[in-house]
Amino acid sequence: MNLKRKILINLKNLPGWRTSRKIVVFSVDDYGNVRMASEQARRNMEKAGMNVEQNRFDRFDCLEDKADLTGLYETLSSVKDKNGRHAVFTAFSLPVNIDFDRVIASGYSDYFYELLPKTFASLPGYEGTWELWQEGMRHGLMHPEFHGREHLSVPLFKKMLAKRDKDLLTCLENRSYAAFDKNRLDRSYTGAFGFSDFSENKNLIDIAVDGLNQFEKVFGFRAAHITAPGVSAHGSLEEALAPKGIRYIDTQIVKKEHQGNGKYTRKYTPLGKKNKKGQTYLLRNCVYEPLLGQNVDVCMQEIDIAFKTGKPANISSHRVNFCGHIDPKNREKGLRHLKDLLQRIVKKYP
Repeated sequence: MNLKRKILINLKNLPGWRTSRKIVVFSVDDYGNVRMASEQARRNMEKAGMNVEQNRFDRFDCLEDKADLTGLYETLSSVKDKNGRHAVFTAFSLPVNIDFDRVIASGYSDYFYELLPKTFASLPGYEGTWELWQEGMRHGLMHPEFHGREHLSVPLFKKMLAKRDKDLLTCLENRSYAAFDKNRLDRSYTGAFGFSDFSENKNLIDIAVDGLNQFEKVFGFRAAHITAPGVSAHGSLEEALAPKGIRYIDTQIVKKEHQGNGKYTRKYTPLGKKNKKGQTYLLRNCVYEPLLGQNVDVCMQEIDIAFKTGKPANISSHRVNFCGHIDPKNREKGLRHLKDLLQRIVKKYP
């Protein structure tokens, strides 16, 4: 880690809530989301002219399968602290996915979703995966929290559908939602709570509230914590979820918040700050993203800085680092480095 980055990380950790405890949190996004269905889907979409190599998500990210979860559970349970406790993934999850069959059967006329257990049951190669997911919850290896209803912009999806966008139709035919050219879209296609005009925000609140209800159906409890995709939810949406059970909100210490029509304001939020609804803001201050070249050494340095400044080490990561359905070597690499990270953490901070 270079000197400039060290200084910036120290400054980020100085303000806000403090503790003398050595707390480690793994905040891992995207569980339950279908992005690229399979290697065959990638080949089909590439043949249709879509750029399936543009980022790590389009290259490797896919719904977690049994091998992914088995490997993750073995890795997490293999390393314990001095109190005999293993690590747990706070898995920021999506309770629904696109109902591809229903959208296609409608003649591409409207958007429909299905609950996550149905997605697992309908995809080839995923037999028994949902049962294994639930087993991980029972054993305290996975704890899901709210990442949105689905990992896509429903208003944008409907707009593209109405135009019979060729890339969207290609995705739907391949049971995927990935590899769009971002330069021709007016918002992030994966940003569930992004908008162009602020008036759209009311509909997004309705989607989020429905998402929390679907989350409870799928996972068996009300979510208390939200990480919006891309940390892009407007403050008014976050506050609207307070009476629906959301008490904790992931944010950035300085967040560019969209106000509509390309106008932004900057919000400064130190760790532990509460909003007028009493919701507490949490910040991720460490990163484990091996696919971005952010290795174990760098993550350990970030953990050291967090503890020296009296902060928990909240490690940000994504499911893509542990996905092997498309390429098993990707999963093996991610889990191998994760085990190294866990071992180094408990050795230095038992």
